[in-house]
Amino acid sequence: MEGLKLSLAWILLLLAASSMASAAIVEHTFHVKNLTVSRLCKRQVITAVNGSLPGPTLLVREGDTLVVHVVNQSPHNITIHWHGIFQRMSQWSDGPSMITQCPIQPGQKYTYRFTVTGQEGTLWWHAHASFLRATVYGALVIRPRDGHSYPFPKPDKEIPILLGEWWNADVVELENIAVATGVPPNNSDAYTINGLPGDLYPCSKDRMFSLRVVKGKRYLLRIINAAMNIQMFFKIANHKLTVVTVDAVYTNPYVTDVIVIAPGQTVDAILLADQSVGSYYMAARAYNSAPAVPFPNTTTRAVLHYSGGASTSTRSRGRGRVLMPRLPSFFDTPTAHRFYSNLTSHVGARHWVPVPRHVDEEMLVTVGLGLEACTDNATCPNGPKFSASMNNHSFVLPTTLSVMQAAFYRVGRVFTADFPDQPPVKFDYTNPNITQLNPPLLFAPKKTSVKVLRFNATVEMVLQNTALVAAESHPMHLHGFNFHVLGQGFGNYDPNRDRKNLNFFDPQFRNTLAVPVGGWAVIRFTADNPGAWVMHCHIDVHLPFGLGMVFLVENGPTPSTMLPPPPPDLPQC
Repeated sequence: MEGLKLSLAWILLLLAASSMASAAIVEHTFHVKNLTVSRLCKRQVITAVNGSLPGPTLLVREGDTLVVHVVNQSPHNITIHWHGIFQRMSQWSDGPSMITQCPIQPGQKYTYRFTVTGQEGTLWWHAHASFLRATVYGALVIRPRDGHSYPFPKPDKEIPILLGEWWNADVVELENIAVATGVPPNNSDAYTINGLPGDLYPCSKDRMFSLRVVKGKRYLLRIINAAMNIQMFFKIANHKLTVVTVDAVYTNPYVTDVIVIAPGQTVDAILLADQSVGSYYMAARAYNSAPAVPFPNTTTRAVLHYSGGASTSTRSRGRGRVLMPRLPSFFDTPTAHRFYSNLTSHVGARHWVPVPRHVDEEMLVTVGLGLEACTDNATCPNGPKFSASMNNHSFVLPTTLSVMQAAFYRVGRVFTADFPDQPPVKFDYTNPNITQLNPPLLFAPKKTSVKVLRFNATVEMVLQNTALVAAESHPMHLHGFNFHVLGQGFGNYDPNRDRKNLNFFDPQFRNTLAVPVGGWAVIRFTADNPGAWVMHCHIDVHLPFGLGMVFLVENGPTPSTMLPPPPPDLPQC
């Protein structure tokens, strides 16, 4: 028996040594500085990382430690958020400005250090201060450890596809005006694929991403929606795609001819090059869930060439034709809902997490737009400002100290621990006429409010869209965790009707969810990661308007479940 114990100990030691040997330290330096680039017939100053748009793609394997030195040589405050990374025992590296850290000021630097564990697939990084995310972003690709394979046929090549938005304007100034006036910023001037608008825009004939493929080969497209404010439809003419991962979680293979992807989300899809040799457009355009809300009704496209096929330049000489996909209409909610609701997790795949069955915290949280009351009984010369709220709390970032620093050092008056489990008033949430009956519902108080969670508590949250100003699909992103999406639908959530249809076997498990327009979603997660974790709408203009809140997760009983002290180079306000 003693020999058996020693053998088991040696086996465990060897396994641990093997795991450590396969892990590496991956180190990068981000120089954040202004850059002048040409787009749409104009030279525009943007803020970028290492002189490129998008910024560098970071390649790691599961288990690696990523060390990124961020040197701020721009005139703006900056932070970097590693979107979807759990940040276990590296909570101070999450990156949202004034939640986990004060921003890196011009001329200053900060080193983000974290280990990537329990995740494989595509995530991304982006600025989390001001509107700088418009140009400060890039892919974060997590491959399996050495010796591990994908749970799908190995692709012949992997290609990041980053969807973005472009403004012929200073995006920081756009946000400043939007916050000051309470009016959403002007629509973007173009959509982009890998930083390029494509040939449907002015002066962009030769500014189009091009992908060359070989007939019979498989390609893993790592699709990221880095757009600021727009959900997107994405298609490739005459080709189907097989979704295999969302938000760095393996899914059951889902075959589709259209990808729908909200800001913040990632989708990995296999493209089989099985068509006739030639050229085919890949294209993306808006999915606008609220037809009354203005949006850029344009299309960005790139081109897929089969080796030996015609290039786009031959069109002008009449010797080639590039096929264009038929995209859904801008307002095609049925297609969007079909895609979002048909995704399921690959049960038993590496890092699969079963749904926790016991629930400790039950929450019903309304999300939507409202108005901000005029201050000091004054009249608003341009009318009331737009605002946004969750459970009638319109979130405001603190200004003197980050939420997590205030919690760690027990500094008072930075936040209030009063975020409610239920909306203060129950009403017909998706009735667009309800404000005529109860006008005060429009005006949520401005607060920096958090919800305190006991360590390891399981939270079930019903996210309920409202129609107080306009019903709109809100992509809700939770930092520090993935959550199971148990169900989603339209209208007001009715537990008597809807609960029996929830999926407890193989629901999608992700970090960003597009709550259906005029509808609801039920999510569940376990709060096993101490720290301050913001949950917010990833339509970028909605966060400064107030569509956010913070979960403050208490320490656990062991050193490995307690919030570590901040690193010595943590930026100061």
